[in-house]
Amino acid sequence: MFQLQSSSSSLARYATSSFSIALFFNLHNIPTSLHSCPFSSQNDDVETIFNIVTTTPSNSLRASLKSTQILLSNDLIDKVLKRFRFSHQNPLQALEFFKLTGNRRGFYHSSVSLDTMLYILGRSRKFELVWDVLVEIRKKDQSLITARTVMVVLGRIAKVCSVRYTVDSFKKFRKLVPEFGVDCYNGLLRTLCQEKSMTDARNVYHVLKHGFKPNLQTFNILLSGWKSAEEAEEFFDEMKRMGVRPDVVSYNCLIDVYCKNREIEKAYKVFDKMREEDISPDVISYTSLIGGLGLVGQPDKARDLLKEMKEYGCYPDVAAYNAVIRNFCIAKRLGEAYKLMDEMVGKGLEPNATTYNVVFRTCFWSNDLVSSWSLYQRMRRSGCMPNTQSCMFLIRLIKRQEKVEMGLELWNDMVKNGFGSYVLVSDVLFDLLCIMGKLADAERCFLQMIEKGQKPSYVSFKRIKVLMELANKHEALKNLSVKMACIGSVSHVSQTDDCPIDSSSSELLPS
Repeated sequence: MFQLQSSSSSLARYATSSFSIALFFNLHNIPTSLHSCPFSSQNDDVETIFNIVTTTPSNSLRASLKSTQILLSNDLIDKVLKRFRFSHQNPLQALEFFKLTGNRRGFYHSSVSLDTMLYILGRSRKFELVWDVLVEIRKKDQSLITARTVMVVLGRIAKVCSVRYTVDSFKKFRKLVPEFGVDCYNGLLRTLCQEKSMTDARNVYHVLKHGFKPNLQTFNILLSGWKSAEEAEEFFDEMKRMGVRPDVVSYNCLIDVYCKNREIEKAYKVFDKMREEDISPDVISYTSLIGGLGLVGQPDKARDLLKEMKEYGCYPDVAAYNAVIRNFCIAKRLGEAYKLMDEMVGKGLEPNATTYNVVFRTCFWSNDLVSSWSLYQRMRRSGCMPNTQSCMFLIRLIKRQEKVEMGLELWNDMVKNGFGSYVLVSDVLFDLLCIMGKLADAERCFLQMIEKGQKPSYVSFKRIKVLMELANKHEALKNLSVKMACIGSVSHVSQTDDCPIDSSSSELLPS
């Protein structure tokens, strides 16, 4: 029998006896346990549960999970939901799993699981379901709804909805969050900086600041989004006038905006100012400066900063190396970029997807499929999971050079390992397969995609449909048509909860 494990915070509140943490139930009740799954088998357990949830009908899901005898701990559930997030699987399947494992006496989801679930629903614009989940969580354990939850939800809403609707959604959290204070306010401002514009964030800041007391984090958020150095300086001065003392994050924002505007000398002066105030520049300070030196065509000087920062007791991380690698890629000096990747590994730093994508981009614009494919093989051997951007650089280059076998190998890797966006990659792959007359492969990939709970685009379907009609494959076409109709519009974008889709670059609140 599979089991559920209560979180430590839940145990502190509810584990007054062995019975309260190990209850055996029937249809609605599943036993819980204090024991954790062995680390060595955790990844296998995640894959097993993930595959069951994505392939099992709803009416037999509980029985299928029970038959595995796998302990469904908080940590395991977190990992399964993250697999849903990064594999772009059917959000409704993820929600069913979330409810099944969470709607039990004695078990409480972690805040990580909640936020991941809300992200998955929000990405698919299932906003009504987002609010339903939040209301249910408030009834069971309101403490799980945090300022981070606010930012996760608002981030997905702001991506497609108007500023006004985003602010109205923020106000709904007043009845949901235990402490609706400046941290939530800061989450709203950060969201607007990331998804809208600095003008929007600034206007909302002025409209709502009387209901919250802005703190250092508030100003750091607003400073981080400026593109204009002059406006950033003015806001920096306002912060000082309000008696808020800048910290390393504040100064890093100034360094960043100077570097993006190629004002490298001003960035160096900020470094001097920080040291005068006994504030040590950190790895982010140096990473921004490295990026700025790349923009002004000085990749070698940027590489020298890796050595200089060590002298000040600051050691480069993956992001710092990525910035230097990007500079050499911009300069089309791939040999130096590869050397830096090897240097990273030698220092115990593993290149991440961003590292590889920087090189993938250069190979793409150089039309160098051989180097791209070699880099992809290295990426997989190292255990680094490609993301959607990695896959798109590869599949577009593969299509350009009409390498069907490579395209199918990439697709099979995606299906097997669950990375990348099936919808985006499949559009390019199906286009290639149809151009090359590989109808059988197109049909197989089409069906694989549907089995994964992903709906191919109608453009791809129509192209395959035309070829099937020409090949007189009427039965196969009928099968695909039925599956397209039955799967439901997972990839279709619908407006839920009367969300006004934001078609403009900026919609300002009255200031």
